[in-house]
Amino acid sequence: MTSLPPSVTARRATRPAGRPALGPTARRLLSICGALLTALLCALSVGASPASAHAALTATDPADGAVVKTAPSQVRLTFSEGVLLSRDSVRVLDPNGKRVDTGGPAHVDGRSSTAAVGLHSGLPDGTFTVAWKVVSEDSHPVAGAFTFSIGAPSKTKAKVPSDAGPDTAVETLYDIGRYAAYGGFAALVGGCVFAGLCRSSRPVQKLTVGGWVTLFSATLLLLLLRGPYTDGKGIGGVFDLGGLGDVLSTKPGAALLSRLLLLGAAAVFLAVLFGSYVPSYPRRAADADPRRRQDLAFGLAFGGTVVSVGLAATWAMAEHASVGIQSALAMPVDVVHMLAVGVWLGGLGALVATLRAGEPIERAAVRRFSRLAFGSVVALVLTGVYQSWRQVGSWSALTGTDYGRWLLVKIGLVGVLLAIAAVSRRWTARLADGPAETAGDTADEATAETSGETANTTTDKTAGEKTTGESRADAESQADSQADGESGGTAAGPADPVRTAQLARQKAAVAKATTLRRRYGDLARGSLYRSVVAEAIVAVVLLAVATVLSGTQPGRAASAGAKASGSIAESTPSVDPISVEIPYDTGPKSGRGKAVFMLDPALPGDNLVHVFLFDRADRPVDAEEVKVSLTLPKKNLGPLPVPLEHLSAGHWSAKSFQLPMGGTWRLSLTVRTSDIDQVTETRNLKIGQ
Repeated sequence: MTSLPPSVTARRATRPAGRPALGPTARRLLSICGALLTALLCALSVGASPASAHAALTATDPADGAVVKTAPSQVRLTFSEGVLLSRDSVRVLDPNGKRVDTGGPAHVDGRSSTAAVGLHSGLPDGTFTVAWKVVSEDSHPVAGAFTFSIGAPSKTKAKVPSDAGPDTAVETLYDIGRYAAYGGFAALVGGCVFAGLCRSSRPVQKLTVGGWVTLFSATLLLLLLRGPYTDGKGIGGVFDLGGLGDVLSTKPGAALLSRLLLLGAAAVFLAVLFGSYVPSYPRRAADADPRRRQDLAFGLAFGGTVVSVGLAATWAMAEHASVGIQSALAMPVDVVHMLAVGVWLGGLGALVATLRAGEPIERAAVRRFSRLAFGSVVALVLTGVYQSWRQVGSWSALTGTDYGRWLLVKIGLVGVLLAIAAVSRRWTARLADGPAETAGDTADEATAETSGETANTTTDKTAGEKTTGESRADAESQADSQADGESGGTAAGPADPVRTAQLARQKAAVAKATTLRRRYGDLARGSLYRSVVAEAIVAVVLLAVATVLSGTQPGRAASAGAKASGSIAESTPSVDPISVEIPYDTGPKSGRGKAVFMLDPALPGDNLVHVFLFDRADRPVDAEEVKVSLTLPKKNLGPLPVPLEHLSAGHWSAKSFQLPMGGTWRLSLTVRTSDIDQVTETRNLKIGQ
């Protein structure tokens, strides 16, 4: 065995050895985890769409596409749930694209699910565009637009962006920040609980402090990105200090600011926890006054509980739990859910760090964590069942909505995690007490000490002599190297750099072998390490799924939005393009065929018209003349001729045709195939209001 000098042995006794490379099993698990995370991040980076919106527009006044006789005094919007408004949440544009609203939209009669904005007086006739952008009470932006007309529809120059959602880069960074915040919270809470109740070590300290840094950085990033995220601006909006002020006046902004302030208190808590209660040197902890230590433990328990509950509440008060049914009960339940996640998953990370570093850990400490994790799982299941019922609402929504499908994925991952945890509990029961050191470890250290002492003695007697009487050849070689190095450094000048580098490599090899023996030398400890690593990897993916869920519209809200959209559609005679197939026969054999009339969007205002002619073999065919007109008998309007333009064989079109109002219109189609052969066919069309 290779021996080490006493100074190296002393350093090994006070700090863990270097970090060895991952084994093949761990590398495979990490590769799988990386692939799963990549797929989930791709899902996170998808832009907002109507299906993932959290508040749906259920009604407007004036209605979408309506033609009113006189100008309204205000425009009112109603949503499926409460929304947050800003100074530009509702904009009304006249036919020339100029704003005609008074600004400053507000809720109607204090109802957070409504928004209204006043209009200037003396508005002209024509088509007006209403562009709206609000933030759901669970912090997600929603946007859209609709039109109404005063007097009669007209052409409009108002331009509304087709994609009013967040900027792609901003949304991607925002989602990454949300994921990092969840992970940092779990590492911070779980690391503190593990250090206080199970065992503290340098790896646990690094994990916990890393969680604090990650959570603080992610929260600061989310606060800076909040304005561009909700307003649809680019990444440059981060530097808009005025926008930051608007963000802080909203509920999500206040929650993020509160989280930063609580993290300041958490920093003080960490300093006391790792500086006084669980110091790095066990002797200092053993020599501490028991009464003082008990008082400190009580203070840390109380302060840590307050800070962790406050941090969890910053999510509960600004996301899904704060809106919908039973929100007063859902928010504290969500806090318990977040804390259980932090204790379980963060504690797993702390246990992995301890076992990986080869730190000694007693079976009693692992069993304490096992019982703590079991209690956290029970709390997770109970709160998760309630949250699932509240957010999904029905069995059909569990498979028929994005939220329900992601929830099934999360449930499956939790099941996998529980199965691996059961394996870990079995290995915990077999774990031996005391530090995880093997006989080989002790023998190596004893040999290192003996060889080191011999080397030092030989050096004192005569510089450059080799040690004698050692039982192992590698001990003799290392003692020679040490003796030569020391004598060269004291009598013959500076040490040989080649010999010094060789000695350093020997030290690193012994340290690596010692750590591996501590980790895998005992069957129970090695198996426990592998199963806990597997748990941690599944937990990382589970956090990513939870992040996706927090950004997806709950199934109950999606179902309500679909019903509201359906009721709006039923109140409108036609909101889809109209396509009518009309057979015609002008007399001769070549005058038989069919015409297809298309009207898009079949609403009052500007419409696109297409007419196609086909012969009996469904081949495009031309005619001498094609004429179309529309009449509204109930209002004694028309006939209104459609200015068709011949585009290609069998195809006529009108790019702009104005319909003044909705109702049941009579379509007249005339096809003339020669100077004397023609026919006129009529059909009734329902045009939306």
